[in-house]
Order: sequence, then structure tokens, then C-alpha cells
Amino acid sequence: MRIKEHPILKFNKVKKIKFVFNGREMEGYEGETIAAALHAQGVKVLGKSLFLHRPRGFYCAIGNCSSCLMTVNGVANVKTCITDLEEGMIVETQDGKGVIV
Repeated sequence: MRIKEHPILKFNKVKKIKFVFNGREMEGYEGETIAAALHAQGVKVLGKSLFLHRPRGFYCAIGNCSSCLMTVNGVANVKTCITDLEEGMIVETQDGKGVIV
């Protein structure tokens, strides 16, 4: 599921890094976003809509929508489509608005 060739962009896939998604260890590449790494690993549902709880996926990829909001290293509402993946990150799907009560 990872784009390997593109007519304009070049992908620097030199260093693999590990991160944890919902308790499961995964791999991605340094320099890619969290959402791109998850998509490449086959994760299509990043969360659910607030009221109807419909699945939300990788949508705008530029940080304008709220489809990719997740909890990253304990911080809620992180836009994973514009946040770079880092070694050892803990990424979790979040319910609702991600507000800790």
C-alpha cells in the first residue's frame, strides 16, 4: 500500500523506524507522516465520526479535515496526516473529541 514511484516526488526510504499503534508494533520510514505509515501497513480506519460513529480514514492529507485525529504519545487530537513519524511513538485511535475527563 506504499507509493513506490511518483512523477514529481522522491521518497527517501532509507531508515526504517518502529512505532506502536494500538498496542501493536509497526514499522515506517523516517520522513513519512504517521498516517502514511499506517496506510502503508494496511490501516484504513483512523477513527470514527463523533455522532454517527462512521469510520474515518486518510482523507485530505494536508491537515484541513479532522479525519486523521489520533492520540500520539498521550496528546489527543494530533493531525496524523501532517505529523512526522518518530522512533518509538505511541499512536492510538481516540474516541470522541479526545478530551480526557
